[in-house]
Amino acid sequence: MLANLDLHIHSCYSMAVSADMRLPEIAREAARKGVKIVATGDCLHPLWLDAIKELPECDGLFLLGDTHFVLSVEVEDSSRVHHLIFLPDTAKAVQLREAFAPHSTNLSADGRPRLHMNGAEIADHVLEAGGLLGPAHAFTPWTGIFAYFRSLAECYQDKAEQIRFIELGLSADTDYADRIAELSSRTFLSNSDAHSPRSNKLAREFNQMELDNFSYQDLSLAIRREGGRRPTRNVGLFPAEGKYNRTACTRCYRQYSLSQKDELMGRCPDCRGQIKLGVADRINLLADYEEPVHPAHRPPYLHIIPLAEIIALALGHKSARTVAVQKCWEKLTEEKTEIEVLTQADLAEMEAEPRVIEAIQEFRMARVEVWPGGGGKYGEIRLASQLAQPLQRDGQKSLFDF
Repeated sequence: MLANLDLHIHSCYSMAVSADMRLPEIAREAARKGVKIVATGDCLHPLWLDAIKELPECDGLFLLGDTHFVLSVEVEDSSRVHHLIFLPDTAKAVQLREAFAPHSTNLSADGRPRLHMNGAEIADHVLEAGGLLGPAHAFTPWTGIFAYFRSLAECYQDKAEQIRFIELGLSADTDYADRIAELSSRTFLSNSDAHSPRSNKLAREFNQMELDNFSYQDLSLAIRREGGRRPTRNVGLFPAEGKYNRTACTRCYRQYSLSQKDELMGRCPDCRGQIKLGVADRINLLADYEEPVHPAHRPPYLHIIPLAEIIALALGHKSARTVAVQKCWEKLTEEKTEIEVLTQADLAEMEAEPRVIEAIQEFRMARVEVWPGGGGKYGEIRLASQLAQPLQRDGQKSLFDF
């Protein structure tokens, strides 16, 4: 069976996360999106783990309504690199928390804890607990593995061969990552890293996988591409939409080339802000190939944005949370999940304003133009039907800022 999965989110116990990120809200919105398996996030936090334990458990997953939760946590190591971890049961989560406790000062205070450990040490404990781990948002300039290391081996040392997946992050896709030779054997995950259960945050990126049943073992086999289980599609943003895609100033967002950044010694001449290396330039520095070389196991990548964002763009609204946008979203998702509407539903049978239907079709056909993001500001999109309209670049928020 095919199932959609969002394998990286956070709970209300992480810093800068909505208070609405609680299990009932997450489960409800995941079902409306069409996601069957969602990561719990933050499973080392004692209060969040207690809440998870109240759910019925079956084969390593926790059920609430139609949504299955898999235990997960994101941790930060001593080099600021973030790692995504999946665990088979709550006992292993307790075991891992106890192993990490001597190396952290905020393990019980923040769902995304900082550890005074390197990547190899973290991997050793996770593997001992029967878990899976890999780099979170691997190319992000602040906390991605490739912001600090040139290879998996530099970070994970002798554990590098046991790293089975890479999370791409919002500013990269498979075309980016498959320019790096050492990543060809790894599974790529595309996840939302959601801090809110809103429809334009949760599962804004997700994975489709072939599973036999809903279980931790099947998920683990799919990530390892064993026993007939495997990823069949990655779905996510156009990389240029990501807020760290291009090299840019983190204060005024002016974009620079890599050579300009070096000439200016990383300081913006306009505002003296820091110029941060973007994902696109970092990939060029690391790349073994001029063009992506996709291995046979690599599934296709579908570029899309959340339905509410598409509706807002089609209707000319700056926010995806306006009454008109939400009314249209509710209508379109009455009988179908959002993912069905975005990827497979017959558009001729949908009831919505023609410009909304046309916008969905344009995204399916990739008939869009993206003004790249960088420095912490998301990129902006224009549909093919809107390309004659001027693009307001300075000071205008993108759809994702709401």
